Amino acid sequence: MDIMKSTRHKKIIGDYGERLVCNWFSRSGFEVSFVDHTGIDVIAYNRSTNERLGISVKARTRDIGKEKDYVGIFRRGKNKNDRQKLLDACIAFACEPWIAVYVETSDFGDLYLTNLGNFDKRYGGTDWKMGEKHRELYDKDPNIKHIRFEFHTTSWWSKDQVISP
Repeated sequence: MDIMKSTRHKKIIGDYGERLVCNWFSRSGFEVSFVDHTGIDVIAYNRSTNERLGISVKARTRDIGKEKDYVGIFRRGKNKNDRQKLLDACIAFACEPWIAVYVETSDFGDLYLTNLGNFDKRYGGTDWKMGEKHRELYDKDPNIKHIRFEFHTTSWWSKDQVISP
């Protein structure tokens, strides 16, 4: 099935990624909240370990042929130090900094989670690479949580039914 993005798709997929992360933490027994704060999107609390995670979520939809494109995690530049914003928010809320990356294609979606220390130490700390080599590394890394969602469409609108000529 072709992906046909609406004019607000970037906002919609971003919101979806944040809610997806909240859902999976909640259904795993964490106390979790969506937060609208500079630097973090989700706070998750593990009652059994007393760990509090401050999570920055990045979500993307990839068109056919773009499935292996990286996801930029931290923008840099004038007034755009996303890494520092994550760290500052985690200090303010007494959280451990984590990142979550959700990337969907026409056939599947992948959700990855890891703490910032692991991301920096093992993967360079800038971009989340989606090539086959990196996906294999992520799957072997015990410090990365990964969920794959397979999409199976049984009945939906076709491109011709939605987009006028």
